[in-house]
Order: sequence, then C-alpha cells, then structure tokens
Amino acid sequence: MNKENSCPLNYTMNLIGTKWKPLILFHLLEGSLRSGVLQKKIPGISNKMFTQTVRDLEKDGLIYRKVFPVVPPKVEYSLSKRGQSLEAILRSLDNWGLEDCKR
Repeated sequence: MNKENSCPLNYTMNLIGTKWKPLILFHLLEGSLRSGVLQKKIPGISNKMFTQTVRDLEKDGLIYRKVFPVVPPKVEYSLSKRGQSLEAILRSLDNWGLEDCKR
C-alpha cells in the first residue's frame, strides 16, 4: 500500500470501486463464465467498457482470463483466490441492496 492509498477503504475502493467491477466479480462468484455470457449478465455495459474492466481486474490479480485455442476464439473468466476473498463483501452489498429495495 503506498501513501496515496494509506487508508484501507481507499485502497479497496481503488480496486473494486467502479460501476462495473463489483458486478463482474459478483457474477463470477458462481464459477467461470465465457466472455459473452458474462457480458450479457451486465445490462448496459459496452464492449469497450467490458474489455477495459476485465483487463483491469486481471491486472490487479482479481480474475483469471483463459483463452482456448479454438475458432472462433473462446475466452473464459474466473475469480482468482484474491478475487474469491471478496465474496463476503460482494454478497453483503447484494443483500443490502435487496433489503433497501424493499423499502
């Protein structure tokens, strides 16, 4: 953690605090998904934003990207151990949203 990210919450938010990152991570909690399937689970995300977001998550070590040598190309994403460690946080956010929507 560098001085800019000396606050643990700031550090965490820099890793997962965009609009799309938590959604991608949440959908991968259930297991590996092909690129197209994962993108369809996230309404409103553009191809460009999806690609940028999964690249960021991969760079930060939160997800794995596996490319299968077939035609057409098949790409699959899964959570790394580091990404799996966010499960409690992601499920808590989902539960909070569920309860708050009922109000």
